[in-house]
Parts: sequence; C-alpha cells; structure tokens
Amino acid sequence: MRLTATTATPLIAADPENVQRADAVIRSIKLPRHGIAVQDPATAETIAHVPDADVEAALAAVATADKAGEEWAKTSLRHRADVLRAWYDKLVAHSEDLAYLISREMGKPLAEARGEVKYGNDFVRWYAEEAVRPVGNFRETPDGGANLLTRRSPVGLAVLITPWNFPLAMATRKIAPALAAGCPAVIKPATLTPLTTYFAVQLAVEAGVPEELVQVVTTSKSGAFSEAVLLDPRVRKVSFTGSTPVGRRLLELASRNVLRSSMELGGNAPLIVFNDADLERAVEGTFAAKLRNSGQSCIGANRIYVQDGIADDFVAALTERFAQIQVGHGLGTGTGLGALIDDRAVSEMKAYTENAVSLGAELLTGGHGYDSPGNFFAPTVLDRVSADSDVATSEIFGPIAAIQRFSSEAEVIGRANATEFGLAGYVFTENLDRALNVADSLQTGIVGINQGVPSNAAAPFGGIKQSGLGREGSSEGLEEYENIRFYNVSRRPTA
Repeated sequence: MRLTATTATPLIAADPENVQRADAVIRSIKLPRHGIAVQDPATAETIAHVPDADVEAALAAVATADKAGEEWAKTSLRHRADVLRAWYDKLVAHSEDLAYLISREMGKPLAEARGEVKYGNDFVRWYAEEAVRPVGNFRETPDGGANLLTRRSPVGLAVLITPWNFPLAMATRKIAPALAAGCPAVIKPATLTPLTTYFAVQLAVEAGVPEELVQVVTTSKSGAFSEAVLLDPRVRKVSFTGSTPVGRRLLELASRNVLRSSMELGGNAPLIVFNDADLERAVEGTFAAKLRNSGQSCIGANRIYVQDGIADDFVAALTERFAQIQVGHGLGTGTGLGALIDDRAVSEMKAYTENAVSLGAELLTGGHGYDSPGNFFAPTVLDRVSADSDVATSEIFGPIAAIQRFSSEAEVIGRANATEFGLAGYVFTENLDRALNVADSLQTGIVGINQGVPSNAAAPFGGIKQSGLGREGSSEGLEEYENIRFYNVSRRPTA
C-alpha cells in the first residue's frame, strides 16, 4: 500500500494578529541580521537569524562565564534564591510573549505552548525555593574519635545542550539548578528553536542574573563545539538532552576530563492498557501521552499495548478522538495539532506508516501528509501493528499511535521491557496492586499510572539503560550541579 499526501482536511491558517504578536517578541531579542536562519515549521518562512559561532567564539563564552562564576559561587544562598525568584516573576509577566514565541518557532498549538511556559517557569520557581534548603550533615565516626561534616559546593562551569522540542522547559530545567547551586553556564540551544532560549536568558539578565554568567551559544558546527568546549579544563559539568548516539559521543568526550554528566536520551515508551482500565481515562491519557507536542516528546507513548478484552472499544474510541483533531498552524484559532519540526520528520512518518501497513497493520485514520507549505502529518492510528515493524522498534517522534494487542500481564511486561531504552512507561488499570506491580516491573525511570503526562518540576526526571543517567527536577536535579565534600574534625578526648 502506497500512501500519498492529501488535502481532504483543510489546514487551519495562522491568525495574523497572533503572528504579529509573536514577531514583535522576536524583534525585541538582540539578534544579528545574518547567521543561522530560524524557520517557522508551519510555513517554512524564515523568521529570524541567530549567530553561527565558531570554536573561538565558543571558547570565549566559556572564559566569560567561568570568570563570572567565580563571584557567583561566593554569593549567599538567599541572594541566588532572590535572583531566581525575580527571574521567575519576569517569566510569568512575559508568559504570553513566551507562548507566542514558542508556537511560532517550534510549531506547537498556542494552548500547548502556554502549558510549556507554565511547566518551564515552574523549574525556576522550584529552584528559587530549593536554593535556600542546603543539604548537609553532621555525624560521628563509629570509633567516636572525630566528627564528620558534609557539605555541598558548586561543581563549576556547566555546559548545557538543549533540544528543539521544549525550548523553554529544557532551558530552565538546566539553567535554574545550575544557578541555584552557584555554577556559571554556557547553553547551546538547538538551532531549530533557539529564539526562546535567547529571550528567556535576556529576561534573566533583566531580573538580576549577571550578564556574563549565562552565555548562549548557537552554532551550525555542533561537533566542533563539543570537541572544543568539553575538553576545556574550565568546564566541569555537561548536561545534554537528545538522542542516544549523540549522548554516547558526548560521554566519550566528557570522560577525558572526567566531567560530571547528566544525559536524558532517547525513549521507546510502552503504554499498557489492561482490561479493567477506565476506558475514558485510558483514551484521554493515551491521547495526551501520544499527541502532546504533536508526538514529538521523548516520553511520548511509542508502543501502545492493549489487552484483548478492551482492545476493540479502546481502538474505536481512540480513533474517533484522533479523527476529530484539527490540524494547522500553532497560531491558528482551533488548532489541536501543529506542524512537525521539519520535512524530514514528515518523511519519516510516511515511511513508518507504509512499513507498518506492509507488515499487516490496519490504518484506521490519518497516515498522510498535506499538499501545503509547512511540515504537517495527519494524526494516525494503526491497529494490530507487528512487533517487527519500524514504528514498533523506533522512537517515533510524531503523531502515530501504533497499537499492539496482548493477552496476559506477564506477556506484556516482557514485551514492554524488550528494548534498550528505559525512559518512561505508562499503565492504565483500576487495580491498584496491578498498577504498582507492573510499574515496579517496567524498566523505566518514569511511570505514569492512569495519566499521560507524568512530568513535574518537583519530580526527578530521567531514564535508565540507554535512556541516560542523572536526574533533572526536584532536589535530585540540584545535586547534579553540586560536589559533596566532607570534613573530618578530630576530637581530642577530655581528661
């Protein structure tokens, strides 16, 4: 079966007033007129340019941030907390500006962009509060001859490399704990969506973050950037969110200077729906876990397993829900699903669908692109997907719900864990024992139980196996930017 583009369902166009507002925000960012072109993925229109830094410029940013970090590390916890709180207030005051900007450069619907802004802002507020809760310890040695004092200190200059899919949240999730711990930072956002990072850091400076402390570097030469910066002895920490192959390469580079490393890498999330699940809740949770951000999420539901007894009703309800979504520009009125990030993503979705159908999957809705500018692919449901198909073995990163059916709990746990990845998983059941037992059995760092969006600033986000190491968010996220030290204080016995 060969699938072709169609215009059967018209795309929603952008609201001109919304576009004007987004472009006004772009004009407020200090950017060059030439450099790397940033495009609106819904129109392929160039909306701005950002600097294309060479190795020398990247190393200059390292030197600038490192110098500023010497003074920042000496500041009080309260001062850091107050500055972070001021940044949070700035972000909140500009929440609408940020949402319009995210929608324009990344493509997600405005309502989803607003959700990301709240999520991203929450990290700054969390670490403003966490900064004044230092973790230390006082203990006595077993022989009673000394006291041990443990305390935390800044790990040093942090290199932060962020992806394109959540341009605000991925930046604040890394910058905020670095600043709270007393570290300077060099942040390299993805060149597909760098504008939000530039604007957020601009607001941070307005809020009182020293201008030199957080350096934004954009470059078309990512490999050369990583080679030079991670081998610079002033750099002591790297945090990366992206693909597993790139993460492995960065870990190789980080090993040479033994850098503290946080890696949030690829995913292949299983979502399991048992016969006793609440059908409405399971459908809505799957919808959120699959189509959030047009499916372009590392924790997006990738392999959807539905037990035989509920499968027909679930598939029918999910297909109806997918078929109702309105596709279009993220700044259009009523858009429920926005553009994919680039034309390669659209080609991949077409290839995944064709491969699955060729191996026996049933295409129930979608499965096509659009004869229009921009990078659009229809929300797609595939039932009875073969476990050997590409869509079942790859990180989809698009709006395809690939459904497989199963019979028993033991069977589905084995199938769910049969992957090198271990970022997120989902369980839908009304049986509390089953929910917890299956969650314990899944080899993932995150489990959503009867919900499709488990992320929270107060939770330690991260994976296991080939999905990475380290955690972001919560108190654990602050520890990633801290060294643990202890002092052994000798006690002289009294006469």
